[in-house]
Amino acid sequence: MPASLGMYGQAMTTRLIVVDHVLFVVEDLAASRRLYTAALAPVGFEELYVQEDGVGYGADGLDDFTIAEGSPVTVAAHVAFDASARDAVDAFFEAAIANGATVRGEPGVWTQYSDQYYAAFVNDLHGNNVEAVWHAPGPIADAPRRSGVPQRSHSVRT
Repeated sequence: MPASLGMYGQAMTTRLIVVDHVLFVVEDLAASRRLYTAALAPVGFEELYVQEDGVGYGADGLDDFTIAEGSPVTVAAHVAFDASARDAVDAFFEAAIANGATVRGEPGVWTQYSDQYYAAFVNDLHGNNVEAVWHAPGPIADAPRRSGVPQRSHSVRT
């Protein structure tokens, strides 16, 4: 079965990794660590190392995402984590909200991107757009459909 086309007319099943790792600077390392450790577990990321001023996360021993305490903090960034299934996206969203994130876009099929794009978006403690996304192998018919672009909440610290 051929892959569905995304918003740019390209197949959604073939991915090229273009970013090796991402670092966010945070104000409160303990609070950010609670948020990211809980939210990233459902997408397969774990704490790989903990230092006095930072925490590295990843899977298979590869530190793909790091938070580091410092100034100025990272604001208005967007990072999307690949999820293995729809349930992982839902669990990411619930864990993030339970640990201080605010809602940016509830779990569902974000039709602007494709009918195979199941994602959830949260704002971290500094208003960064943090997403978990599952690229389904075919169109998703049994999930809430979302349109437009997830919007930033106004209840974040900067």
